[in-house]
Amino acid sequence: MMKNKVSFNEHFLMTENDIKEYVVNHLGLFETEATLDVSEIGDGNINYVHQVADTVTGKTVVVKQADKYLRSSGRLLDLSRNRIEAEILRIQNELAPEYIPEVFDYNETMSAVTMENVSEYKNMRYELIDQKIFPNFSEEISDFLAKVLIPTTDLVLDSGTKKRRVESFTNVDMCDISENLVLTEPYDDYKKQNIITAGNETFVKEYLYEDTALQTEVAWLRNNYMNNAQALIHGDLHTGSIFINQSGTKVIDPEFAFYGPMGYDIGNVLAHLYFPLVLDLTRSEKNEIFDAWLLSSIKEIFDKIQEKLSHVYDELVQFKLYQNEGFKKQYITGVMADSLGYAGTEIIRRVVGDSKVKELALISAEKKLEAERLLIRCGIQLIKERQSITTGQGLVDAFNQCKGEV
Repeated sequence: MMKNKVSFNEHFLMTENDIKEYVVNHLGLFETEATLDVSEIGDGNINYVHQVADTVTGKTVVVKQADKYLRSSGRLLDLSRNRIEAEILRIQNELAPEYIPEVFDYNETMSAVTMENVSEYKNMRYELIDQKIFPNFSEEISDFLAKVLIPTTDLVLDSGTKKRRVESFTNVDMCDISENLVLTEPYDDYKKQNIITAGNETFVKEYLYEDTALQTEVAWLRNNYMNNAQALIHGDLHTGSIFINQSGTKVIDPEFAFYGPMGYDIGNVLAHLYFPLVLDLTRSEKNEIFDAWLLSSIKEIFDKIQEKLSHVYDELVQFKLYQNEGFKKQYITGVMADSLGYAGTEIIRRVVGDSKVKELALISAEKKLEAERLLIRCGIQLIKERQSITTGQGLVDAFNQCKGEV
């Protein structure tokens, strides 16, 4: 029988044995006689994620704990990011329960959130690297985004509730990371942290560091990110934060959550479909069926999100001024333009910044320069033409145009 030797009344980084005691004696989620297997399943740089499984019954949960320091560099971080994650998971679980793991407990002292294990779903990034096709993804992710974004705006919430939420979800450290790594350093390498593939230095200098027209647009996007407290957003919604199988989709890891522009989440989803697409284009034997599905998904996600945002808007918005059709149209048009702009900044930062994606590491050396230049050109096009590309087909046409120019 496990004895409660730890009080958990001050923060420390839990070991596997500590986590066993935590879920049994502190949370009461397992019987004291249970035989538990605890293993770390996270591969991120910010938190520690452990899976706990009863080897007899099969019951399982996940414990995600924040430490005071960044794992790679030792940089001091605010522990409140796990509170923010637990709170947004609870809010989103109320709005779209089919897409969000259930939260069983959040312990502020330990900065630990204990939640449903979604291990029957697989990390979407690696599934796409393996060229698996998910026919329902565009329907499901657009449904999720419409359900969790519009209801968290002051189109729907009363003014006081919205303002209190903005304060509660102020996420200084995580936003600082995005403000720099995504929206500054790819265009002004003032920290000298960018990682440029040898042979692309001149290209990056000309197309990113010296293009003042591009930097004007990025400055607007950065300003919008920092000042447009539009909706409660995930803040890091890439394919590594989406778990998927043929039955459904789960969205996890919202530690970057804050009140920001809706388009930031939508743009991240779109951006991370370009990486497996470009990866496959570099292969000697291309998977044309997979590529066609990716392009179709990009098109459908853009179109379906517009449609579903409009539907949820009509269903939930009660304030008479906001029911004005002209305002509604401009509002949604603005969200979609933001989405393309942030898709562009996300694509570019993953190519030149110090936080790469796995897909780029898998591109052969002889194809890498060409692939990275294609991605950078696509990112620039999305940023500069975000106001004029207004349909999913326009998005596909824009990619094909970039591909033809490389």
